[in-house]
Amino acid sequence: MNTKKELIIGFIVGLIANTFGTLLYILIFSDLGIVETFKAAEEQGYLGSLLALGAILNLVAFFAFLRIRRDQRAKGVLVATLLTALVILYYKVF
Repeated sequence: MNTKKELIIGFIVGLIANTFGTLLYILIFSDLGIVETFKAAEEQGYLGSLLALGAILNLVAFFAFLRIRRDQRAKGVLVATLLTALVILYYKVF
């Protein structure tokens, strides 16, 4: 298959896994709703940590793609994880 297409698929899977992981963490461990949790995390300076916990699911996607020998998709997940790290860095610095 096309290498660029595979990389984009992996990137999208990484973003979806991160979003799903963050929402899953909120639903399991927060007494507040999703929007309220995001607002509280932003006010208290924990939004970066919340995103980092959501990125744990990227590990599952990354190693699953490696296991089935979809290396370009795994690279896409890695790029999505690096983008998340940059967003977390932004929230920590500013």
